[in-house]
Amino acid sequence: MLFDTEFPTRAWLASGQALPLRGSRISGSWSQPDGLLTEFGCGLAGSAQVVATPAAAHQSQPGSGTTKGQSRQWGARSVDVFQSVEQIGEGQYGQVWLAREQEGDKTVMVALKKIKMDNEKEGFPITAIREIKILKNLRHPNIVRLREIVTSKASDNNKQKGSVYMVFEYADHDLMGLLLSPRVRLEKPHIKRYMKQLLEGLHYLHTQKILHRDIKGANLLITKEGDIKIADFGLARSYNDPTVALTKKVITLWYRPPEVLLESDKYGAPADIWSVGCIFAELLLKHSTGQYRNVWSLPNGEGGPHNETEQINKIFDVCGTPTRESWPGHDQLPGMKNLKFKPKPTTLAALMREQCKGLDEATELPFCQAMLTCNPDKRLTAKEALDHDYFWKPPLAAESHEMPRLGEACHEWQVKQRGRREKRENQAGHQHPPHQGGPIGVARPAHVPPSNKMPRAGH
Repeated sequence: MLFDTEFPTRAWLASGQALPLRGSRISGSWSQPDGLLTEFGCGLAGSAQVVATPAAAHQSQPGSGTTKGQSRQWGARSVDVFQSVEQIGEGQYGQVWLAREQEGDKTVMVALKKIKMDNEKEGFPITAIREIKILKNLRHPNIVRLREIVTSKASDNNKQKGSVYMVFEYADHDLMGLLLSPRVRLEKPHIKRYMKQLLEGLHYLHTQKILHRDIKGANLLITKEGDIKIADFGLARSYNDPTVALTKKVITLWYRPPEVLLESDKYGAPADIWSVGCIFAELLLKHSTGQYRNVWSLPNGEGGPHNETEQINKIFDVCGTPTRESWPGHDQLPGMKNLKFKPKPTTLAALMREQCKGLDEATELPFCQAMLTCNPDKRLTAKEALDHDYFWKPPLAAESHEMPRLGEACHEWQVKQRGRREKRENQAGHQHPPHQGGPIGVARPAHVPPSNKMPRAGH
């Protein structure tokens, strides 16, 4: 069966059932972290001392990892309860560590994301506020679970402010890591499973009136069972009020839709769907070539646009220059004032036929085209995409036991680090032994004993 109990029939899908969001939309920023953590059921003083609010003292945080009958206050525990294993990510937000905690006889693996506050002159980062607020209210198998918030004590290392960590469920890989790894081969049933779960997660978000605004491979975690978990909600926000102007500085460049590139402030759910279309093209290219290729780097397959002007030009080169008939009102968007484009037909179909050997022109090509259409009003919704013929014709989506089993974690940051290390060793004249396990799996390396605790706060 293609759809599991989450989406048993097309009729259920069409009903649009969803859980209502609790809490209100956030705008601006609180001047002190106290307001944030009180909102989540705890208070945080400058020394990271925790004071429980009366109402929250009797309330268990859903998804916190506690056993039945126990109550765990978000922010009440120290990061020292975790043992670090290795670093698995790094970016503008800070660092992410794989860590373990012993809960009775059970060892629980988690991902610890330190909230970076070095550049915050006043209070808590708005991106972290939004991410915690939104994730606290979301419950879906394809959305990453925020287990709890933990803190570290104030010290000279963190300028006497204390540190705050988000504790997430751990996933062994992310999609960009799989795309970049030369050791991973993706078959079409694998791709269909990833796309199905990604769109199920997005359908849930959009019914909750949440825009993700940064869908890309690095933000799509994948468990060892082959399940997608949409992560990194730092740019996400609600879009209940269509009159509210939205910021234009969102979505990673290669996944940014034309309406956002042309500075529209009234975009919506179709912006996320455009990003999904870009990912689908990347998955097809990985299946065909065995390598990571961005759709906007075709036909040579190297690099990609470096700025907004290059990106919008490349989109119109591939998807065709829009007209007033194909996309009414696009010429009135602010970003069109100083730009002129020569009329060009779409070349997307020709490029995909050329680059993707064995492309299914009856389902895969129209599915890709329906997500990568310049007019956002003509793009598929997540619900429509899940009902597309692509998902209902063979080969069907792979089952969990049919997904790739990798012998090592494959996050984007880790794959790039391994690549740099292998390059340095090859330049030094060292030879790597061939990897074992075939093109889908690799031999599992021996585990490195973990350090006793996380790096000191502030490092």
